[in-house]
Amino acid sequence: MVVIELLKVASISLTRHKLRTVLTMLGMIFGVAAVLSMLSIGAGAEQQALEVIKKMGIRNIIIQAKQFEPSELQVIRQDSPGLSLRDIAALEKALPEGTVVTAKKLLKTFMLASTYGKTDSRVLGVTSTYPVVNNLSVVEGSFFLPIDEIESSQVCVLGMTARRKLFGLNQAIGEQIKINQEWFTVIGILDDQMVEKEEFQGVKLENPNNDIYIPLQTLLNKFERDPVENQLDEIIVQIPEDAPLRENAVLISGLIGSTHRQIDDFSLVVPEKLLEQNRQTQRIFNIVMGAIASISLLVGGIGIMNIMLASVLERTNEIGLRRALGARQRDISRQFLLEAISISLSGALLGISLGYGISQLVASYSGWATIVTPFSVMLGVGVSASVGIVFGIYPARQAAKISPIEALRYE
Repeated sequence: MVVIELLKVASISLTRHKLRTVLTMLGMIFGVAAVLSMLSIGAGAEQQALEVIKKMGIRNIIIQAKQFEPSELQVIRQDSPGLSLRDIAALEKALPEGTVVTAKKLLKTFMLASTYGKTDSRVLGVTSTYPVVNNLSVVEGSFFLPIDEIESSQVCVLGMTARRKLFGLNQAIGEQIKINQEWFTVIGILDDQMVEKEEFQGVKLENPNNDIYIPLQTLLNKFERDPVENQLDEIIVQIPEDAPLRENAVLISGLIGSTHRQIDDFSLVVPEKLLEQNRQTQRIFNIVMGAIASISLLVGGIGIMNIMLASVLERTNEIGLRRALGARQRDISRQFLLEAISISLSGALLGISLGYGISQLVASYSGWATIVTPFSVMLGVGVSASVGIVFGIYPARQAAKISPIEALRYE
């Protein structure tokens, strides 16, 4: 009951000077809004990063062939054969049991059509393990098998966008498409893949929806390519859960380096390391933004202390009267401390609303995902309450120390 009475008195005191109270809250409002919006943007960025890393494969190690000018490539080929099937054989022999190795090659120049239409889809030669390593699922038909690679079968699997462009609403499974002068039978359709970003941490991400997949050996055997060109564009190695990822990344780098005679014509991408880098960047962002928000909260706390000290002077007679009627020092101290906390928490609630609005505005304007988490709301409220207590203690003590007789005489 005592707390309720104190709250009522605090409410009357704060509403007596509405404009002053609101101005005092501004520091807390902007500080909490900055904290909440910063954390929501950070949480959204981290979630997007996690989604991208999951698509890349958290246990994957990606080996990519570097791109060079034709004149440079001629010189490099004198020492290094480039990324090739020989690298796959070496990796499968050296890496631990349970490791899955896949590869892909882009067919650069081709004419593509079906009996229903044409498309600008890409044609990729891949191994049969490609959907397993890249988390791709088939919704119609099936992916091709190892026997299709061995026999260089003329079969293909379509991404969802490529399927729509080539066949519209018509049946695709069992139909044929023509790639240059070769006819391929459609045996599978991939599920729709959502890829919102085209690049992450400097690594280009590709949307598989508009791709057409054929067996790698079929592409290598039935389509011409420049002799100096890499046999493969990319090799992806999926390390088993019980094997150390970083140690195997070092092993892969050394192994490919030796087969390429230490020529720097390939790059290694470890999604797990990219995730760590992203989190480190996010931590730095949070520290910087937290420091900026702390300045606003500090200013807000100083404003609360200032206005409470002014309130103590204004209400000296009131303090003396309450003391004369039996109020103890701790009752006066609690009253003013509760008023300081009330100002702080009211500012926090308004700041949470403003911060949520800012995060939604950022999301709609920039296209970034933002997530307001319960932790960020609790942090805003907790910090505000702490600021109210810290900066309200001194004015509360000053009010409690006033002598009742001197307070009643004060004008």
